[in-house]
Amino acid sequence: MLLLNTCSYQIQKTSPLLPERKCSQRRNKTMILQMLCLFTLAVTTVLVTPWLLKEINTTTYATTTIQFPLSTQGAKIVDAKGNQVLLRGVNWFGMETELHAPHGLWRRDYREMLAQIKSLGYNTIRLPYSVQSLRSLEVSGIDYKLGANQELQGKTPLEVMDYIIQEAQHQGLLIVLDSHRLNDKRIPELWYGDGFTEQDWINTWLMLAIRYQNQDNVIGADLKNEPHGRASWGTNDLATDWRLAAERAGNAILALNPHWLIIVEGVENNVPGQRLSGHWQGGNLEGVRRYPVRLSHSDKLIYSPHEYGPGVYNQPWFAERTFPYNLYHRWEIGFHYIAGQNIAPVLVGEFGGHYVDTISKEGIWQQQFINYIQKHHLSFTYWSWNPNSDDTGGILQDDWQSVNVPKHNLLSRLLEGISFTH
Repeated sequence: MLLLNTCSYQIQKTSPLLPERKCSQRRNKTMILQMLCLFTLAVTTVLVTPWLLKEINTTTYATTTIQFPLSTQGAKIVDAKGNQVLLRGVNWFGMETELHAPHGLWRRDYREMLAQIKSLGYNTIRLPYSVQSLRSLEVSGIDYKLGANQELQGKTPLEVMDYIIQEAQHQGLLIVLDSHRLNDKRIPELWYGDGFTEQDWINTWLMLAIRYQNQDNVIGADLKNEPHGRASWGTNDLATDWRLAAERAGNAILALNPHWLIIVEGVENNVPGQRLSGHWQGGNLEGVRRYPVRLSHSDKLIYSPHEYGPGVYNQPWFAERTFPYNLYHRWEIGFHYIAGQNIAPVLVGEFGGHYVDTISKEGIWQQQFINYIQKHHLSFTYWSWNPNSDDTGGILQDDWQSVNVPKHNLLSRLLEGISFTH
């Protein structure tokens, strides 16, 4: 149509200016030009359109209705009918901080925030918390004068979590709970420390497993955020072997709530026989090959790496001559072989960055990683929904209202509709 309309416009624009004697000749030329335009259009439609569609890489997703509970089948997450479910989510952090509530509620109502997440095409929220926050009675950082968040006034952090989860179900959003910190200040190396014992950590999970056992949209437990430092895998050291600790916590949860998915992140280093010299914190799942996590319900296990670009830390592999092609080798060895060999599903629990262009190293890394997720049909929860993540930024802009359009457009390649029945 573009070619035809252009030709017609040029003819109409020129014809009235021609002398009458030349009108007949011009009309003949006009007919010839129109025929040429139609022929060009036909050729373009046949030859060019398939190429354009391929380049745009459009995908139309039908909304999928899932039935609970979820479980795993090889490398897939499936619902009660056996249909595959891809988790496409965001991290909405804040409950693990001294505010004891998801961030941004000083600007907006929590229901409005959840509705926006859903409207953009995401189906899951990874909700971080700290053990300390869930033991506290105090919440701050919520503006009640806006006429919003009225239900949250006077509530404990745990009750705020209740309201967030219940409204998420109303909006059709799934929830993954994430034990992000023990205290409100930092991410510990291990699952104990900072004034808390292993039993404190497990007991918090057991409390949540019982509290939300009838809340369908709470689908799983991300047991511990980013084990690192002394954390090991496959060493059989009871003090540091994260694989063994994940088994203890995971089996304790499943004994009370057998419907939850158990999500296990990697470590940083300290894996016997690991092939790569370095990993992100929580990103090293090389140990699964020889030392898989053993759960009482093996169809509830998901492994979850974290992956970042040079905007978070300029790791040595970003300076290698073969960048960005070296990344595929790293991702395969570090975590994707788990899905590739049909051992278990992979959920990328965190990845993100400020830049999504095709020039900067971070932009190139993020473009490549999103293509990788799409190609291999992996689940993910993006870091972060919040704009106040200093080293990554968020899907929202600093006003907590408007969307970072280039970032969302890139992520939208991965989004698909999902709903669920209660």
